[in-house]
Amino acid sequence: MDQSIRHMATRKSGPTTDPDINEALRQVVAHQIGPRQPGVIYQNTDGAFRVLDITTDPSEARRILRRRAAQFAITVIDVLRPDAEPFAVGSVWTGSDRVLKAVA
Repeated sequence: MDQSIRHMATRKSGPTTDPDINEALRQVVAHQIGPRQPGVIYQNTDGAFRVLDITTDPSEARRILRRRAAQFAITVIDVLRPDAEPFAVGSVWTGSDRVLKAVA
C-alpha cells in the first residue's frame, strides 16, 4: 500500500499551512456569511434580526455555538421582539434570506 495514502481517520485535524487552502476556506466562509455584517438587518423564515457581531475564528465559533465543525458564529438580536436577548447563529446565507437594512 502506498505510504502517501492514509485513511481519513488517521489524518490530524487543525489549521493547514497551505495558503491556497486557507484562502479557499476563507472565501467559502465569507460566502456562507453573505451580506451579514454588524448593523445589517436581515429577514428569513425565522424572523428579522440585526447583526451585532461576527466571529470567524473557528475555535471561538465552536465554543460559542457548541458545534465541533463551526467555522463562524453570528451574534444577532430579534428586532421584532422588544424583550429579545442576543443569541448566536451558525446558519449559512440562503436565497430565502433578505437584507432589510444595509450599512455603509
